[in-house]
Amino acid sequence: MSERPILEVNGLTKTFGGLTAVSDVSLTVRRGEILGVIGPNGAGKTTFFNVIAGSMPPTSGTVIYDGNDCTGMRADRMARLGMTRTFQITSLFPSLSAFDNVRAATYRTGTAGWPAALFRTARWRREEQAVRESAMKALRFVELDRRADVLADALSYGEQRRLEIAIALAAEPRLLLLDEPAAGMNPEEGQRLVGMIRRIRDEGVSILLVEHHMRVVMGVCDRVVVIDHGVKIAEGTPREVVDNPDVIRVYLGREAVGA
Repeated sequence: MSERPILEVNGLTKTFGGLTAVSDVSLTVRRGEILGVIGPNGAGKTTFFNVIAGSMPPTSGTVIYDGNDCTGMRADRMARLGMTRTFQITSLFPSLSAFDNVRAATYRTGTAGWPAALFRTARWRREEQAVRESAMKALRFVELDRRADVLADALSYGEQRRLEIAIALAAEPRLLLLDEPAAGMNPEEGQRLVGMIRRIRDEGVSILLVEHHMRVVMGVCDRVVVIDHGVKIAEGTPREVVDNPDVIRVYLGREAVGA
């Protein structure tokens, strides 16, 4: 892995009036790494994701992506720079096919422009062919290519979760933020997800993962950061984090560590 991190978050804080959702959290994601972020419900994990990805501005702190200060940058600009994300609640176009959902994400890489589309120029036709190939490649990656023509709302919940990953991958990210991708999945689907995340990393994409399912976290993460009430309380390998007394208290109570 390269020495320079692909993501550096320094002292990130987000407040809503008198409520501090994220307080002075710092972390780095190394290139080629899968970094997990865990914590109890209401810990501030999704808010932390939203600030990094540009869905909301931070109150203070910095977000450095690929060596560039992207603090407060909008989500669409972050996506153009190569940072994409999935959502805790699936965000799909329900009345469009799986293929069209993915195809919509590929247009950020196009350069022909609307005049070329209007007149169906040769350049536009080449880009349209590239879009179709990119969309199908993403669907094959998540094993949905045979369901390409099925409407998104007709897919099973597990398939919808995989479709959202395909949409994020179609935008050709270098850093992928996954917000609880295993939520609602059965054990078989969760195991398939573990293999998929590993394959995404093998394709050269770094991953920042928020997840509640410890089996998934233990199975794919190189390092783990733990957040509780908006504060980072631990960081280390999955095994180090699981054995950390503070983490045990957060999840299991003081009795679990004999306190």
